[in-house]
Amino acid sequence: MIIRGKSVLVVGLATSGIPTVNTLIQQGAKVTVNDVKNEEQLHEIINALSGNDVSYILGGHPEDVSQFDILVLSPGVPTDLPFISKARENGILVIGELELAYRLCIGKFIAITGTNGKTTTTALTGEIFKNAQKETYVVGNIGVAAISKSLEATKEAVMVTEVSSFQLESIIDFKPHIAAILNITPDHLNRHKTMENYIAAKANIFKNQETTDFVVLNADNEETCALAGRTKSQVIFFSRKHDLDEGAFLVNGNIVVKEEGKNYAVVCSAKELNIPGNHNLENALAATAIAYWGGIDIQIIARTLKEFKGVEHRTEIIAEIQGIRFINDSKGTNPDASIAAIKGMETPIILIAGGMDKGSEFEELIQAFEGKVKYMILLGETASKIRMTGEKLSFNNSIMVKNMEEAVEQAYKLAVNGDTVLLSPACASWDMYKSYEHRGEHFKDCVESLRRSL
Repeated sequence: MIIRGKSVLVVGLATSGIPTVNTLIQQGAKVTVNDVKNEEQLHEIINALSGNDVSYILGGHPEDVSQFDILVLSPGVPTDLPFISKARENGILVIGELELAYRLCIGKFIAITGTNGKTTTTALTGEIFKNAQKETYVVGNIGVAAISKSLEATKEAVMVTEVSSFQLESIIDFKPHIAAILNITPDHLNRHKTMENYIAAKANIFKNQETTDFVVLNADNEETCALAGRTKSQVIFFSRKHDLDEGAFLVNGNIVVKEEGKNYAVVCSAKELNIPGNHNLENALAATAIAYWGGIDIQIIARTLKEFKGVEHRTEIIAEIQGIRFINDSKGTNPDASIAAIKGMETPIILIAGGMDKGSEFEELIQAFEGKVKYMILLGETASKIRMTGEKLSFNNSIMVKNMEEAVEQAYKLAVNGDTVLLSPACASWDMYKSYEHRGEHFKDCVESLRRSL
């Protein structure tokens, strides 16, 4: 892709904004940055870019973009904004940061998406490939923008990439050699409007794949399994519940892999995993399938599965105070993720939940309590909605608070020795925080402050 001399508008200064701008300048582009936030709100980011020759359009979107050759959208930017639609109509190339990274990178991509489990599966897959002594970059929605490693990667590199539905909306040529869809349940409906649109965005992950490529699908998830008929690539299933003719599944409590027409091979016992819960077993099965059909030796896969201890902000045990465990699951940004976290707990729970309203419903979350959740501490935009849902289903032990400090304080007062205080919001963080990581770090700070005060 020829960038030199092109006039490029970067829309949105999210996590990927700075490396996108820096890469474009390195490639000789003339860069303008657009964001709806004003200069004061973006002060730190602008300072980080101050050494570059960058123009700015801040506090709103441009009406006329005819002077630009390319628009590069950050993932959080809706793709149907009027000025973006007008740019496409006028023949201006509109792509996302992921597409730009793909076009500039000479390495191979492994792309992992799904409503839940993306981060854990991406991190685990990355560890397997690293342990196999492959040049590996773990990038994407996991926190390291793919564009930041796109020029560094050689043709031997493996770009293990967590991709979101937002990123997949704006791809054109993006074609991973191995794609994986872990599961699909309702999420981000405030952005996608319908489940059909959401599923279509997820399915974009394999739209450019060919018969020499692979797509790994969850045989236990109806929406995901149904996508098998929509791809030209080779379909590899994984399943926690069923035997398979080909794929990764369980036999007598062991994780196994099986190629069509061959006997299965045992990888390791599911009990040897260090990440608890059925949802993490599914993540391990998906990573196993990706790695095995990616050419990695079974012994290396087995060793990594046994050693891997999970990722930050996903059912992360952070403290035990007077017999009360505190677990940070800030990555639980939708009801299904929080349901998985609750089901993975073996102790009574004080649940801290609530956040930005993405259009989710919470009946299934409440129903998953099954006597295990003693109290809910609620904060953020959805606090009232979740409380009312609980009351409708006869769960009345809800307390609404203003902030995380109050939430941790109230949870500790209600908990007794042997309980778990679980932050698993079932909602996005953007009503109160910059990111789920920011929310999780604040929770950890509040727990540490509690510990010091006792």
